[in-house]
Amino acid sequence: MRAGEESRTATDPAGRRVLSAALFASAPAEVLDFLLPLWAGSTLHAGASAVGALIAFEAVLSLIVRPLAGELADRFDQRRVAAAGAALYALSFAGYALADSLVVAFVAAGLGGAGGALFWVALRAWTGRRSQDGDGTSAYGKLLSAEGQGAFIGYLVAFSLLERGGYPLLFWLGSAACVVATASLLRGPREERDRTGAGREDRLGAAGRRLLPLMVVSAVTAAAEAGLWMLLLLRLQGDLELSPNEIALVFAPGFVVFVLLPEHTHHLTGRLGRTPTMVASFAASALFAAGLAVVATPLAIAAFWTVAAACFAAQIPVEQATVAAASGGRIGRGMGLYESARLAGVVAGPLVMGVLYEQLGWTAACAAAAATSAVGALVVPYAVRTLGLPEEKKKSGAESGTPAPARPETVHVGEDGEDMDVNKPEPAQPSAEPLSPPKAHARKERRDWYIHTAAFALGQLILWVLDSSWLVWQVTDGSVPEDRRGPLVWFGRIWLTIWVIDTVWSWSYTIWPREKREKKATS
Repeated sequence: MRAGEESRTATDPAGRRVLSAALFASAPAEVLDFLLPLWAGSTLHAGASAVGALIAFEAVLSLIVRPLAGELADRFDQRRVAAAGAALYALSFAGYALADSLVVAFVAAGLGGAGGALFWVALRAWTGRRSQDGDGTSAYGKLLSAEGQGAFIGYLVAFSLLERGGYPLLFWLGSAACVVATASLLRGPREERDRTGAGREDRLGAAGRRLLPLMVVSAVTAAAEAGLWMLLLLRLQGDLELSPNEIALVFAPGFVVFVLLPEHTHHLTGRLGRTPTMVASFAASALFAAGLAVVATPLAIAAFWTVAAACFAAQIPVEQATVAAASGGRIGRGMGLYESARLAGVVAGPLVMGVLYEQLGWTAACAAAAATSAVGALVVPYAVRTLGLPEEKKKSGAESGTPAPARPETVHVGEDGEDMDVNKPEPAQPSAEPLSPPKAHARKERRDWYIHTAAFALGQLILWVLDSSWLVWQVTDGSVPEDRRGPLVWFGRIWLTIWVIDTVWSWSYTIWPREKREKKATS
């Protein structure tokens, strides 16, 4: 992706609204995965089987609806389809807030499963359609980063308000956040869909057949990763006897990496190419799983997890961009298949790995997960070759951005919707950009920093009101009292560290424009 194109994508109002919707919707959605079994058990007095059935019902319904969501995303305005999903999300959270029986809870779960399928499939299809030059890694990285930021904010709010307001307050806040996401997606003119070629491109399901090997690899490796994640949580709590707060600290460094890195990894993955990136990520997953079989200290586990999170942050956007590029005119359908494959693996993985753990033990489970990821690393080159995509198209310099005016015909992107800059027959257009790529990127980093700082200030204000701001305690008393230490204080301290790093990183582009990076990329 050219730097100028990346700048236009970042400043595009539609793109900002989509990222905002992803942030607002992912915050309650991620927290719900954690709260749902606790809420059902404590409020509805549901047993383990009923709670399991509730979770499975939502997951299975979402799995069924995702292919349909892909078809709708191909036929209609994708932002409107995503808005319908966000609206169903809002109704789902309202249902949980009002639920006084398992029947109402199942209705809410069904709405949430269908809403999640519509929202995420359509949003990722829209992202893929906006980057049809074959390198959507940067766009998908921004989307993944927005999801991670939403999850961080969601957990911060949940830990802050759960004991004070209870589950209904959190559910109503989740519903309100999804309403904001819906409104954000409905803003702007309706996009006219160009259906010419969509049916011709994949009338007989050719793209679906080409995607099948990659879908199998994604499903199987997702199953191993989800199963190992569940077992790791149980091991930290049971064998190592860590408290929930200590478990959160083990995963905090990796979570921070997973939130911050996706927006920037395309600078590296664009040079490596899609296949080496995915092979390296699967290999890292195999090493992570194998390492867990031999290490037993929280510090070592945190280090392994951080490295694995960095690889996931690079792999997932590349994987999604590959699916979008291989889907031809049916990006929605391709994303529906991809999301279904991943979700099927996530649903089946914990069950299979749980049985394996009970029968053969921890080491065998880790070995099975490592072997699965290693097989994925061996098979994914074949899966990518089967797609028939043009290889190494981005390595000749389009990724860096600086040389783009010399070869405009190879790197133009046909933007659509309200971004009516379809300039494929006008190769002189890139030179008309008012800012050089380094200055444009510096302006983007400053704008992102303003948004991050506003969120940081609001979060610190909330923590201060709750007497849980590590920063305020340090400034006023020099230390945090023993009786005030807890997960919220640690969250605030980690967030402060992230904000300081983000400040230095963001403003460094203004103080020191990255002109050397562009020159190096062209060599």
